[in-house]
Amino acid sequence: MALAHIEAPVVVTSAEFEERLAPTRKKLRLPDHLLERVSGVRERRWWRPGTAFEDMAAEAGSKALAEAGVDPGEVGLLINTSVSRSTLEPSVAVRIHDRMGLPSSALNFDITNACVGFVNGLQMAAAMVDAGQVAYAVIVNGEDVRPTQEDTLARLLADGVTRRDYADQFASLTLGDGAAAAVVGRASHRPDGHRIVGSVSRAGTEHHDLCVGSFGKMTTDTKNLLRHGLALVTDAWHEAEADGWNFAGMDRYVTHQISTPYTHAIVEAVDLDPAAVPITFDRWGNVGPASIAMTLSEQAESLSAGDRVMCLGVGSGLNTAILELAW
Repeated sequence: MALAHIEAPVVVTSAEFEERLAPTRKKLRLPDHLLERVSGVRERRWWRPGTAFEDMAAEAGSKALAEAGVDPGEVGLLINTSVSRSTLEPSVAVRIHDRMGLPSSALNFDITNACVGFVNGLQMAAAMVDAGQVAYAVIVNGEDVRPTQEDTLARLLADGVTRRDYADQFASLTLGDGAAAAVVGRASHRPDGHRIVGSVSRAGTEHHDLCVGSFGKMTTDTKNLLRHGLALVTDAWHEAEADGWNFAGMDRYVTHQISTPYTHAIVEAVDLDPAAVPITFDRWGNVGPASIAMTLSEQAESLSAGDRVMCLGVGSGLNTAILELAW
């Protein structure tokens, strides 16, 4: 497996959002620095105006192929896992397939499963490679949250906004832009490569109303999303260990990057070593499905052959996936 990521170039601080929202904060008597203090997100990134997130996902995919030493003509599968989309039809994947110059024989489609989508893409790609259906698969993700955040800021500055409105849309302001990609192939082709050991998934779909996003708006019950998401993760973790998995002592735990409270809760709930949990949400924000892949890609240079790595994702819905890698 090979990885690549792209950081969006425009840095937008939480202080800038707070300044823009000053009239509403004053009217609702909200404290200063609330966004950064509660979430831990100091800044997030946006693409430059006119940048298409599909282009950045395609660029990340091409970078990952180059890193893996795989010719685009050898790719049999492209999976796009982006939450962002410009249109409902056709799929985002077709644009990325075209821009990467992949062959017409390469199956391509979207997996949309909120913030757990990239891990799901790895799971599906690995299964198809193992089954001999494709030699190489590329999983890509690109997020463009700027339009949603601009719409959210405008709504929160409108007349009649309440504290409930502010709380419901608060999480939207922690998002960020970025792109990432991974290439999955047969271990026999790259015995020196990073290997997907296996994965565990669990669903808590009775909580599907806790975080709902649409074009331009996302509303989140932050408190209950954390509570039920944490319960789902810990249940999956302990059930897997009861089935013979050993998740203790990993060299790196790459969790979905949301906020300080979420990260601390996960660390405490399953007794992780905080030093083995890298943090990127403070400077990238929550980059949706790309967050795990971007964080793992950034960590790649500090990992050594034989290291055990866990990717732990949670997506609104609720769904969770835990994937182990042998580096």
